[in-house]
Amino acid sequence: MKYWTILMASAAVVLPLAGAHAQAIDGLYIAGGAGINYLQPEGFRMTIPGAAATGSVSSEVGPAVVMSVGWGFGNGIRAEVEGSFRQNSGFSNPNGFGFGNFSGNEQKLGAMMNVLYDFVGVMPMIQPYIGVGFGYQSTSIHGLSGNLAGVGGRFASSGGERGSFAYQAMFGASYPIDSVPGLAITAEYRFMGLADNRNYGARIGGVNGTITSTDNFNHSFLLGLRYAFGIAPAAAAPMPAADNGAKTFLVFFDWDRADLSGRSPDIIRDAAVYSTKSRYTRIDVDGNTDTSGTPGYNQGLSERRANAVAAELVRNGVPRSAIQMHAFGETRLLVPTGDNTREPQNRRVEIVYR
Repeated sequence: MKYWTILMASAAVVLPLAGAHAQAIDGLYIAGGAGINYLQPEGFRMTIPGAAATGSVSSEVGPAVVMSVGWGFGNGIRAEVEGSFRQNSGFSNPNGFGFGNFSGNEQKLGAMMNVLYDFVGVMPMIQPYIGVGFGYQSTSIHGLSGNLAGVGGRFASSGGERGSFAYQAMFGASYPIDSVPGLAITAEYRFMGLADNRNYGARIGGVNGTITSTDNFNHSFLLGLRYAFGIAPAAAAPMPAADNGAKTFLVFFDWDRADLSGRSPDIIRDAAVYSTKSRYTRIDVDGNTDTSGTPGYNQGLSERRANAVAAELVRNGVPRSAIQMHAFGETRLLVPTGDNTREPQNRRVEIVYR
C-alpha cells in the first residue's frame, strides 16, 4: 500500500490551495493520474495433451498510471484518448493447482477511448463525473512458474505479450484550484476488464503445453491533475447597474431555488416589452445569491437562476444574441450581510438594459 500512502500525502499538501468554482470544460484539456491497481484473482487454465487443470491466482497490489488528452463540449460532455500502465507482481496462492512456490508478474500497457459526463453545479466544492471507455491492452506475463498438482510436476511459462480488447467504467470527482484557472485535482475509481483469453506457451510437467489467462478484472484508484485550456478567471463583480443609470428589472427567488414563481414571469414579461420600446446595445442577465451555503454551490445556483431568466426572456421574444449572462454567486450583495445569512433581496437576477 506504499503507493496509496504517497498519493494521500501529496493530496494533503495540494488541497489547501484549491477553491470551488467548477466550470464545464469547453475545448482542449490534458489530464494525468497515478495510484494503485488491484487485480482480482486471475483465472488460468493449463493444458497438455490429454490433461488440463484450472484455477485462479492472486497477486499483490501494484502501481497504475493514466494519461489522457481530451475535448470538452461546454455542456458537461467530454471525449478523450487515454494511455495507461498497470503492473501486478507476486503471484501466489493458486486455487486448484496444488501447493508450491507459485510466482510471476504481469504488466498491462494500452490505449482507450473514453466518453465522460461532468455534473456541473450540482454539488458544492466538487464536480462529480462518470465515464465509459473501450480500447486495447497489451498484457505481458513474466516468470510464471510453480507446482502443478492437477497435471503433475513443475510448470514454467516463457511468457510474452498478448493483446486483448478492453472496456472500462469510471467514477470520479474534480476539485478546481482557483489560483490557477483551468487546473483541478481529480480523484477517481476505474474498473477495467479484458474481454479475450490470452495464451502463453509453457513447459508443463516436462511436456510442451499452454497456459491460458481466462479472467482479468482490474480495480484502480487514482489521484491526479487536469488542466483545461482557455478557462478565464472568475469575473470580478461590477458596480450595481443602479449606479450607472441603466434600466434594471429585478427578479427574486425563493431560498435555494432557481425556478420562476410568484410575480417573476410578469416581471420578465415587462422587461421583454421594454426591449421593444427602448434603444440598447445589450441586455445583461446577472445571477446572484445570498451568503447561505458554500461559495462554490452559490456560484452554480446563480448560474442556474440566470439561465432560467434568460430562457424566459427569449420565450417572450427577446433575441438570444442580445443577452449576456453572468453568474456572480454571493460576491455582489444588494443588502450587505455576514456569512450564512438568508437575505431575500440578495436572491435575485438583475435584467439590465445598457
